[in-house]
Parts: sequence; C-alpha cells; structure tokens
Amino acid sequence: MQRWKQYGGLLGLFGVCLAAGLWGFTATGGALPWAKRSAKTLQRGLKDGGGSLIDFGRGIVVAGPIRKNGLMLEYGVVAGVLVVFGIALYVYVDRYRTATEDERVT
Repeated sequence: MQRWKQYGGLLGLFGVCLAAGLWGFTATGGALPWAKRSAKTLQRGLKDGGGSLIDFGRGIVVAGPIRKNGLMLEYGVVAGVLVVFGIALYVYVDRYRTATEDERVT
C-alpha cells in the first residue's frame, strides 16, 4: 500500500471519529450539565466547611456503592490480587534485569 493512502485513510478515520465525538458531545448537552453539578458540589463543600483530604481515623475511604452493596470482600480480593501481581512483576523484572546484565558482562 502506498504511503499517501495509509496517511489519507488514517486522516479520514480521525475525521470520522472526531465528528462522531463532537456530535455525541453536543447531542448530550455537552459539558454544561457536568459543570453545573461540579460547581454545586464544590460550593456545597465550601459552605459545609473543609476538612483534611485524608482522615486516617475514618479508615479506608471506599466508594459508596461498594460499601452499600456489600462488595467489600470482592474489593479487598481485587486489591490484593493487584498488589500481589505488582510485587511479582517487580521481582520478575529485577531477576530478569540482573540475569541480562550478568550475561552482558561476561
């Protein structure tokens, strides 16, 4: 395939996606409903008073639907799996990096 056809197809696809996104944005009212809701929330927070962003006395802050629907066990399992995966990935990369550096030296 020729390069101009590839770039032309990519530009056409980008234009179609941009037009679809712009149409969806205007069809749903744009950012105005979200901006109004955000402004009300910020004003309510300022009126009620502030507080610390992190309050260790309250425990772990978890989203309301997770707490209210009794999904704390599932949330804990998912968080635990992600932590274990992160540690395993760190150990794997550390061992792999050490092995390849030893091979380069010899």
